[in-house]
Amino acid sequence: MNPLIKFFRTKIYTAVILLILLLAIGVIGFKSMSNYTWIDALYMTVITITTVGFKEVHPLDDATKIFTISLILISVFILGYALSVITEYILSKNSFEELKQKKMQKKIDNLKNHIIICGYGRNGKQAATKLLAYNKPFVIIEKDKELVEKDENDLTPFVLGNANEDETLMQAGVDRASCLISALPNDADNLFVVLSTRQINKDINIISRASQETSYKKLKLAGANNVILPDKIGGDHMASLVVVPGLMEFVDNLSIVGKSNINIEEIAIEKLTKEIKTIKDLDLRKKTGCTVIGYKDENGEYIVNPEADLDLAPNSKIIVLGRPEQIDVLNTIYDIS
Repeated sequence: MNPLIKFFRTKIYTAVILLILLLAIGVIGFKSMSNYTWIDALYMTVITITTVGFKEVHPLDDATKIFTISLILISVFILGYALSVITEYILSKNSFEELKQKKMQKKIDNLKNHIIICGYGRNGKQAATKLLAYNKPFVIIEKDKELVEKDENDLTPFVLGNANEDETLMQAGVDRASCLISALPNDADNLFVVLSTRQINKDINIISRASQETSYKKLKLAGANNVILPDKIGGDHMASLVVVPGLMEFVDNLSIVGKSNINIEEIAIEKLTKEIKTIKDLDLRKKTGCTVIGYKDENGEYIVNPEADLDLAPNSKIIVLGRPEQIDVLNTIYDIS
């Protein structure tokens, strides 16, 4: 909690305690000095400290009048203090929220080639967790203020707003981003986000969630590079655990997230030295212990278990498999962060 907000909350607690104490003194005083019932004593105390001007329940003697005068004077100071503290707290909280939003927006404005996640539901949170583990810069767009206030911090910058609006996308830096993940629960909303994003940034990589298979082609036509059907993937995975359980357990044990348990890594050809022409020239098995299990050419086509004499084209990538310590050696040699 911000120290300034904490300080004002302490002052508010003090004001509340003083008000309760004032009320108790008034009730006990009227009860003991004028033999009022507890209800009448409470009534007299409330109309006295609020100075509403109602007539007293019974005529007051001189001692009770002096007590009432003292109660009024004291209540003026305490009520004035309480109102000033509450007002100051509200103003300071609003100012703090504005400063926090400006600071967050300044950080977002400095980002480039970052990832934007639209929607912070189940899929959005999973995406954010993986990106955070890989130290990838990202911004989350979410319209639910409670979700934003719950998880907002320096590591997970939020933009509070509707991802369907171009202004919100621009606020998240969509024109400078390298990738956008649309994880909204409604397919129509995802379609609108994909359309808007593709119009603003022609080169951005767009990954969209879809609930219905009928939405797959529409999202692709709208400009999504990849469309993920979580329900379909989940069903296929469960069926695979029945058909080939051993293989699926092996795949589940592979990890691409974290700093100490990564088993698979992707390397852009540009990370390699210019002298490297083929997979054989890399000699990764000897240098790192890792094995090349896949190749993605410049057109995005994949080759599983490529030949050793396969020519490595510009803008292509290789996928390697290894134990975590072997992946660490690989990352060190080719400066993969």
